[in-house]
This record gives sequence, C-alpha cells and structure tokens, in this order.
Amino acid sequence: MTMTDIRDRDSLVCCDRRLFLAGMSSLTAALMLPRMASAAGARDPRLVVVILRGALDGLSAVPPVGDPSYEGLRPDIALKLAGPNGALKLDDTFALNPGLSRLHAMVKRGEALVVHAVATGYRDRSHFDGQDALENGTSSAKALDTGWLNRAVAAMPAAGRAQPVKGLGIGASVPLILRGPSPTVSWVPPRLDTAKADTIDRLAALYAARDPELAKALEAGIEIDRMATVGNKETGAAPGLSRLQQNFVQLAQGCARLMAGSGGPRVAALSYDGWDTHTKEGAGDGRLAQLLGGLDLALDSLRTGLADAWKDTAVVVITEFGRTARENGADGTDHGNGTVAFLLGGAVKGGRVIADWPGLKERDLFEGRDLAPTTDLRAILKGVLADHLGVPAGVLADKVFPGSERIAPAKGLMV
Repeated sequence: MTMTDIRDRDSLVCCDRRLFLAGMSSLTAALMLPRMASAAGARDPRLVVVILRGALDGLSAVPPVGDPSYEGLRPDIALKLAGPNGALKLDDTFALNPGLSRLHAMVKRGEALVVHAVATGYRDRSHFDGQDALENGTSSAKALDTGWLNRAVAAMPAAGRAQPVKGLGIGASVPLILRGPSPTVSWVPPRLDTAKADTIDRLAALYAARDPELAKALEAGIEIDRMATVGNKETGAAPGLSRLQQNFVQLAQGCARLMAGSGGPRVAALSYDGWDTHTKEGAGDGRLAQLLGGLDLALDSLRTGLADAWKDTAVVVITEFGRTARENGADGTDHGNGTVAFLLGGAVKGGRVIADWPGLKERDLFEGRDLAPTTDLRAILKGVLADHLGVPAGVLADKVFPGSERIAPAKGLMV
C-alpha cells in the first residue's frame, strides 16, 4: 500500500410528523442520545458512513490520468487534466472528477484522503448481494443479517459514557449496516406539509390517555424532528440545484443537525442511490459528474452543518463494487470490482491518495476486465473504528468483521 501526500502546503415530526420505528423501546431509549465523552473538553468522536448504491465507477471518480493504459480503455469517457471540465489533479497518477471540487479542496487542506483499488471481499457483481456483503461486513450476502456498524457500536468502550451510543439511520427504514442489537433511530426529511402544532398536541394528549407506548414514540419523533430542523425551518437545500442534488444535500443537512448537538447521535449511516452507470456515464460533464456534484455538495453540507464538531468527525464514503475498466458500447461501464473509497473529516489525516496501484494493462486487470482490488475495504474500516472509535482490534476481527483475522487494520488514517 503506497501513500502520496498531496496537500497544498501554501495554503421534522420525523417523516412529515410520521415516525415509524421498529421497536418502541429502542426508540424511546434513542431519545436519550448521550455524548460519547461527557467530560468537559473531552474528545467526542463522530462517524458517518455514506453508502453509494449502484456501484461507483472509481476510474471516473478518481481517474488515474498518469496510467498510460487509461485513455485506451476509455476512448470516449476518459477524463483529462486539460480542457473544459478537466480533472482536478491530486498527484502525478491520480486526479478527481471535476464534480468533486469541494472534496478536492478538502484533500488540499488535509481533511480528506482517497483510497484507490479498494473492494470488499465480494466478487460476483450482483448489486443486491454486493450491498448486503458491504453492510454485513463479510464476503457473502447471506453470512449475517446484522450490520457491521451496529456491531461496532455495541463494541465501543463504555468509559466516559453514561449510556450506550445509539445509531442514526437517514432514510425511511433502518439500513442493514445499522441493524442489530444496538438501538437505532431513523429520520427522513419531510415530503408533505407537516401537521400543525395544535394537531400534534391533540394527538399527544390522545396517545397519552390511550396508549402510553405510542405516546413515547410520538414524543421521540417530535424531538428528532426538532433536532433535525433547528436553524433551518424549511430543511431544504439551496436554490438552483437539480432535484437529485437537492435530495443529496437535504439528507446530509438533516444528518449534520442531528449529530452536531451535545445530545445528538454519534454514529450514522445514509445512502445515495443511482450510481449504476451502464449508459451515458459521460466524462467530466455527464451523468456521473452530476451525481458526483450532488455528493460533493452533500459532503460539504456535512462539514458546514457539523460546525465545531467537524474536528471530531470521520466520514467514510463506500460503494458495493466498482465498474469495468473498459467503457461499453453505450458510453457507460458495467459491473466490476476495484473502486475507490473516500475518508474525510477534521479527525482524518488527509491530503493524500492511498493506493497499491495494480495498473491497467491487459495482464493486470482482474479477470481481464476490472480494476484489480489491492486493498480490502475492511482494513480501512477497521483502522477508522480502532483509532477513531476505540473498538478493540480483537473484537473487530471476531465480531465486527468475522472471518477477517488476516486483514490488519490500516494504520495512520486518523489524526
């Protein structure tokens, strides 16, 4: 694994007042979302996992512009440094898609890094199975029905915390990555007009008289909505964005607001769909660039929304697998293997690309078609969980990522 330093040295009631959570007792407990470190001035780490569903094309998100075989594999969609919509240089080998300009600035400031030629242990190119393996933390879709992030939360050291940490799922349902014994709460931005305050008060009084458990759930929803919308009554993104970009930003804004406060959750997962670019993927100005532009805005919204808490935050951006090294006949790419992951945040030792680069010559491609994975994603995730959240290495190998005893946690990812 090689590292290249590239820093610039000059320089809602939830769900429209409709909150549905699987367990009333877990939801009630999740209202009491404690700080992970209670002492004044103590470190208070936060972790956000962003899942890009559909398989991100790592060779277009982080094009290897210095690899002599790159352009020949992609005559129509390869990115170049020069010209309009040119790629944003990282080092002599890698650049960023122009849609990721804010992320590029974070890399230059030392707040973000790129991991290239990375993949899970899964190799069969099925979206659904690949996502399940990504979220359950194994090489098999059917190995476990709980998520590695939930298991990691359960294994976090209890020192300095009065109660266990709770997970936050951004979306209408709790994703697999957060399913398990540790309590989890979910939030989704409003799609319809919210109920008026007097209606909520009447419902609360009715539930309190007839169904105390439902009353607790309603109270939980009101509190989560208040936390997610404080400081921004409309919970919307800036004008002039596409609907896709608005959605990306809105989810990130809500996540940041919930995690920024002293009583908010400290571990969260959110997902963005639409990364299956079989057709019209484009280069620096196509469909993928628009998707990356939305992601770029969302990641920057996490940074600004977390404000002072950003210094204690790590954000991991991952996808189920990559895409073929060669473009197809529809100006797109098909299901592949090796791809990229991003790690950003004030707690990240950024400003670099981490890559054991396999090359793109015919003999170097995995099964003659894909970027060959050289870094197991679990090594990166283990490094973050160990050094940022304090999960013991033995627990990471045995419980969080079972069967990964030979995969050592990556070192030096965190400040």
